[in-house]
Amino acid sequence: MIKMLQILFAFGLSCLMIASGSQAVDLGGSLTQGGMVWGQVAPGSEISLNGQPVKVGPEGHFVFGFGRDEGPTASLVILHRDGKREERTLNISAREFDIERVNGLPPKTVTPPPEWRDRRKVETGKVREARSHLADNLHWSRGFVKPAEGRFSGFYGSQRILNGKPRSPHYGLDIAGPTGTPIYAPAGGVVRLAVPDFLLEGGIVIIDHGFGVTSTLFHMNSVDVEEGSWIHQGDKIGTIGATGRASGPHVDWRVNWQNVRLDPKLLIGDSNKG
Repeated sequence: MIKMLQILFAFGLSCLMIASGSQAVDLGGSLTQGGMVWGQVAPGSEISLNGQPVKVGPEGHFVFGFGRDEGPTASLVILHRDGKREERTLNISAREFDIERVNGLPPKTVTPPPEWRDRRKVETGKVREARSHLADNLHWSRGFVKPAEGRFSGFYGSQRILNGKPRSPHYGLDIAGPTGTPIYAPAGGVVRLAVPDFLLEGGIVIIDHGFGVTSTLFHMNSVDVEEGSWIHQGDKIGTIGATGRASGPHVDWRVNWQNVRLDPKLLIGDSNKG
């Protein structure tokens, strides 16, 4: 199983075995809010999570994830190639999230003016399209690394108070560093989006790691890759900046499984401390 999916990403992530009359299915990852989970079944099997189909690759690999407010349980159904149906209830551990107060932002980035509406529709549409692919590449299975040197300055799931106004939770991991600090691909894949000047995100890059797993990195000072190009983990993709809605230079790294927002820090473990 690709060296047990690179020895469970080599980060000591949890492994849960699902017993089956057909075979044993090992689940690696984190059964928690914001966690990503993966495994392998016999080719030709079908999987659903909470009634929604999960992509199964040609060799039986699969991956899925849980959002910030997921839980307390999820239903995983495996229809094995031999026709046997297996259903398991997954217990999703709850987490506590902090409140983050961010001040000094340009007012129009906290409450976007009406004249931004049409452009934002185009920009958010491009993001949705970039995250919509279900490619067969397995870069997601080879582990993730911290994409830039610097301290962690913002965390997944935190309730955001922007210039004193409550806003939606933060869904990324912020890494602060001087403007111009290199940003590297946290995992390999194909570049689906590379734009230097989105209104709120500033310089933005989206990398497709396969099976609906993507990394989004923004507030970049420079974007040094092109859409459609294939990159490897550790390739330089740009530099840290303070473009878009940012109070200081940093990169905001987000990980999605399709439209489910995951916690990047869970994917890098304690080996990449900020």
